[in-house]
Amino acid sequence: MSQGPVVPQRLVLVLPSSGEFDSRTYRIATSALARGHTVTVLARWHRGLALEEQHPAGYTILRVPASSADGLPLPAARRLVGQALRRRRARRAGAVREAARGGSSAGMSVAGSAGAASGASAGASASGGLRAARASLPRRVASGLIRRGAVPLTIRSHTMRARAAAPPADIYHGMAFMGVPVALDLATRHKARAVYDARDIYLEARNLARQRGPVRWFLGRMERGWARRSAAVVTVNDAYADVMAGRFGARPLVVMNCSARFEPPDPPEHRFHDALGLAPGTPVVLYHGGLFPERGIEQLIAAVRELDEVVLVLMGYGVLEPELRARAAGPELGGRLHILPAVPPHELHAWVASADVAAMPIQPSTLNHRLTTPNKLFEAMTAGVPIVASDLPGMATIVRAVGAGELVDPTDPPAIAAAIRDLLSAPDGAKAALRARELEAVRTTYNWDAQVEKLFALYGRLTGRPW
Repeated sequence: MSQGPVVPQRLVLVLPSSGEFDSRTYRIATSALARGHTVTVLARWHRGLALEEQHPAGYTILRVPASSADGLPLPAARRLVGQALRRRRARRAGAVREAARGGSSAGMSVAGSAGAASGASAGASASGGLRAARASLPRRVASGLIRRGAVPLTIRSHTMRARAAAPPADIYHGMAFMGVPVALDLATRHKARAVYDARDIYLEARNLARQRGPVRWFLGRMERGWARRSAAVVTVNDAYADVMAGRFGARPLVVMNCSARFEPPDPPEHRFHDALGLAPGTPVVLYHGGLFPERGIEQLIAAVRELDEVVLVLMGYGVLEPELRARAAGPELGGRLHILPAVPPHELHAWVASADVAAMPIQPSTLNHRLTTPNKLFEAMTAGVPIVASDLPGMATIVRAVGAGELVDPTDPPAIAAAIRDLLSAPDGAKAALRARELEAVRTTYNWDAQVEKLFALYGRLTGRPW
């Protein structure tokens, strides 16, 4: 518990995302608000979102545009070069159209002339193609450099925009790899303290995991520098903390991604049945979260093919969404695959509690995935829903200790299908016992109230005033 009466202070949470569906940010923000602190979420702007809005919970969300192109230096010169390139492309397009019109009107009547013209045309085409390739080489080189430099350029853009938008604060809490450098810059300018929330092992996650050579070395060096400049580093589980201790030189504070308190309705609601028009009693298997590669979505779809009558709901957003929507509209599962948009954090538990099974067969493709304890794991436990999870070191330890469901080889669709079938066909008494175990574990151990106390104690040590 905090020492002494809480002193109202100012917190800015810096996100490299839009801030709509970030559960960890929501939990920290609402907990700080409940203690009388002022909270601002500094997020990134995307088309269709407001630059500033008041969240229903009471905190302010400020959004700034950020992109790799915007992060390039010398914007005036960049605009001039861009204009010149556009004019050049327009001239070339006009020349091509003119040549096409001339070629179509100039017919040749003799075969020899046609052959000569064909040869000349081929030669011209080849030389033109060579000139075009040479002309485009600088652009390809520039494009490659921008692509490889997308991370630092986007960070530079976000930082520049944030300086004009962010209010003064006592703590700047930088979320993730691309949030902490912005938080550090703001903390320096406002003589405040910055916290790095390392929610993943970023060099072993998603796009960064595919980087090699000098780019990977450079990104790793940047992260180590940010961690050491931060007043404190926090992460989400002990396995991550062990890895980061070796990389950063000090062990981060562990603040788990546990859920806020929620009383699941008994009997459960039927939100998915109502939203999708499902027949009463239809079993619903839920995957909720990011619709990204290597999260086990393909394997889960393959598993559900083997389960009669079972409906699979994918609730979230991400790069796979268009492809998944197309598959849901096709004949693959006979209407048993449904895609629903992500819901705000304050509504999520009620939806999860309406499922019969929560599935999270995350693939063992990276160290980050093998050690992950994702939000969805704790959300399913808080909702009292049986879990099918990957038998990987991060999740397996918790699922096994609690008795929260089935652990599977996430690369094996038949094994996933068998685990789902076992949970759905379990006797009512066994289902009730599993639910009771989950809710008791959440009440005693895996709850946000216990985690946020550790975070606010850290804030208090950094500012010298109780949080």
